This record gives sequence, structure tokens and C-alpha cells, in this order.
Amino acid sequence: MDHETRRSIVFIGSECYPFVKTGGLGDVMYALPKALADMNCDVKVILPRYHCIPAKYQEKMVYRGSFDMDLCEDGRSYYVGIMEYVWDGVVYDFIDNDEFFSYGNPYTNLVDDIPKFCYFSKAALAALNYMDWIPDIIHCHDWQASLVPVMLRTLFGGTALSNSRSILTIHNLRFQGVYNIPTIRYWTNLPDYVFNVDVFKTGYEDANMLKAGLAYADIITTVSETYAGEIQTEFYGDGLDAHIRHHSGKLRGIVNGIDVVQWDPDNDPKLSTAYNIKNVLNNKKENKKALQEELGLEVDEDKFVIGLISRLTNQKGLDLVNEVLPGLIDGNTQVVVLGTGDSYYEESFRYFETQYKGSVCSCIMYDEGRAHRIYAGADALLVPSLFEPCGLTQLIAMRYGTVPIVRETGGLKDTVEPYNMFTNEGNGFTFDRYECGLLYDAINRAKTLYFTDRSDWDEMVKRDMAKDVSWSASAEKYRELYMELKPAFE
Repeated sequence: MDHETRRSIVFIGSECYPFVKTGGLGDVMYALPKALADMNCDVKVILPRYHCIPAKYQEKMVYRGSFDMDLCEDGRSYYVGIMEYVWDGVVYDFIDNDEFFSYGNPYTNLVDDIPKFCYFSKAALAALNYMDWIPDIIHCHDWQASLVPVMLRTLFGGTALSNSRSILTIHNLRFQGVYNIPTIRYWTNLPDYVFNVDVFKTGYEDANMLKAGLAYADIITTVSETYAGEIQTEFYGDGLDAHIRHHSGKLRGIVNGIDVVQWDPDNDPKLSTAYNIKNVLNNKKENKKALQEELGLEVDEDKFVIGLISRLTNQKGLDLVNEVLPGLIDGNTQVVVLGTGDSYYEESFRYFETQYKGSVCSCIMYDEGRAHRIYAGADALLVPSLFEPCGLTQLIAMRYGTVPIVRETGGLKDTVEPYNMFTNEGNGFTFDRYECGLLYDAINRAKTLYFTDRSDWDEMVKRDMAKDVSWSASAEKYRELYMELKPAFE
């Protein structure tokens, strides 16, 4: 790839680490722009200026200007402020409006979120025009920014931005921004012709914002090759499979990476003992013992410790975990859970901790430091998802020498090679059909290797740590895609 050909890219999305993050989207919005900046790309990120962004970042934002913007069908206009923050070679521009972004959390409910992200999509494009910063590529993320490609080709068709190309990335197809047509027509003032079955319309009277963005984007990407195929099927397509099949010619799958500076066991201040591939076999034991002490588990370096770091929802395969967990507690195995979510799963894991005190610890919270220590102290990480567009936890686990046990779906299938006992190859344990018996079998295969052939297990730990899970390869693929969309001669 010719890195001398500079490309300008703006990322538009609803969250970004470290300012505000609720899931993997926040990680991607931080790590991918940073990796592209290192590849001689000119990168800008546009975000809402939520009140929940920590003061230490708010205080360093610089005012870049403001204007009033027509938004609604009845001509109602809104204030748009632009506050800028520069960090690690990336320019972050925050759209400032207290009426839309004064809530404590970035997402509240559709009644409030639909107007908020209609406003944000148009304000992001208007801010680019205001700053006279016309990018080669406008890269939008999930339904919250999915109106950007639509507005780019309609409301902004006669502006300098009409020369920009658009990409829309699906991080999780389950969330689509569906609401009634009159409301979305009011808050966007888009022309009537886009509210048809090929663009917005779904069902009898609803508009689907993600569907419209997919129709108008020049390229659609999603966060793994397997997921790109899965979402064209009825089971994974969440009602959009036919629409996606229609636009499959512009669909690409590019697996995510992780920030290997943020996730580095050799330079991680959150760990009790740092380690790398050379000393992992000894120093990981120290982290295991420290984790057992921290969580009130029986301290024994020979126990097989399984970690589960997840949102506690149906998507994550927790019904399977509930079925198999009692059978795992055999005197040689410990289970550590970290996360929050559905009350049913929160209560079930609290029950397991009470029932198997000293062998199960359920941390119903999210604690970044504890997550790091679980990655470092566990022997294996469980990711038995019903569906998983990409997944980051299995990549982090491998970076920390923790063997992933995953279901073969989405990015889990693309990143975890199943262990082959005959050739001693692979970097994890997998199962295919969504059945508790198959999950139980995968865990037992991992335990068997751990307890009966530790030297082969240790080789797998080192293979995992040696695997490149950084953003380098994926960012290169995105850059190639940008060049394909906007060739150098244009």
C-alpha cells in the first residue's frame, strides 16, 4: 500500500473511548482512527458532546465556532456548537447542544434518541461545511449515524461535501433505529421520495434509519467476514437480510483489532505482576493467585480458572452457561464473572456464587481494572455467544495468554482457530451449534488438555500471545477500501 497518497477521513459515531464508551463501538471509534493516523491519513472524529464526558476532557476542549441549523419539517432550527480536542494525531470535534446531549447517558430511549441522532447526523455534516473541512471519506457507524449517507446525497447534495464518499459500518445489526415515518420525516425534513420500501419504509408505517443508511452508503462494512455472510440469512438478519442481500455487492467484512498499547500485559499498571511471552508461564501464576485473593476464591495455582467478562444478556450465550455451570464445579475449576445486564442473569450468577462459595465469584458491576486482572489471572475466557459480530474479549484474552473458549459465530469464528490435538495447532476451543452440551464438551476439552498435557497447553498460551491482534492489518484493509472508493486520480 502506498502510504504517500494521503487520504482524509472523518469518523461519525455516537461514542468513543475514552470520552464515552458503552461497548465495542467505543473501542473501534478510538483505535481505528489512531491506527489510520499512523498510516499518514488525515483523521477527524465527530461525536456528541454529552454531559457525561469526564470534566478532564471537557476542560481541554477548544471552541471552534457555532451556528444555527435548520432541522425540522416546519423550519425549526437548532444551535450547533463545535468544541475541539486533539489527541494522538487525531482531531475530535464534539457537537455541542444542551437540548439533546444533557442526559446522563448517551442512550436513553427511542422517543428521545430518534430526534437526538437525527439532529446529530445533520449537525455533523453541517459542521464539516462550516469548518470547510471536506473529507475524501465519511465513515459512519451504526444506526445512530446512519442518516449521514442519506443526508449527504439529498440535503447536502449541492454542497462541497457532495464529492465525499460514504461508508456505513454495522457493529450490531440488532439495533436499527426504527420509528414511525411522520416522526422521522419531521425531524429530518428529508424529501418524500426516500420514505419508500427501498430506503426507509419497513412494515406498514415505520421508518428504519439503518436500512436507509445501507441503501445510500457507497460501501457497507461489518466487523468480521463471517458476520457479513451471517447477516444475509434470516436467522441473523433481524428483518434486514433481504435488504442486505440486495446491497451485498457493496458489503465487506473486516475484522476488528484491539489497541495493543492499552492492552499490554507487560506494561499494565492494573496487574499485580507484569509479564510477556518469555515469562508468561511463571508470572501468569502470580496474577492467578492475586486474582483468587482479590475475589475470595480458594487460592490454588493448580485450579483451572475460567473468566467471563460480558454484558449479561441473551446474546452472550448465558442461558448455556447457566445450564453447564453446576457441572463445571468439580473441585478443580473456578469461575469468575464480571458484568451487568438483565436482572435474570445478574440474579442467577449471584445464586451460583452463594451456592459455590470459594469456587465461583460473580462481580455484578463493570470495573475496568478488575477486567484487566481477570484477563491476566484466568486460564481460559468463555465467549459462547448466540451471535457475535466481532467480539473483542477473545482478542484481549489471547493478548494476555488466556485461552478463548468460543462458539463458532461471527468474529469469534474468524479469530479463534480450534485446537487440533493431533497436530497440536490452534489457539482456542470452539463449538458450532448453539447447544449447552457442546459448550460443556468444549470446556471439558480445554480442561483435559490443561490437566493432562500442560506442555501443549503452555505452547498454546504462547501462540496466543504471539498472534497479531492489533489494528495494523485491519486498518490497512480499511485504507485500501478508502483508496478503492476515492482513487488518487480523483
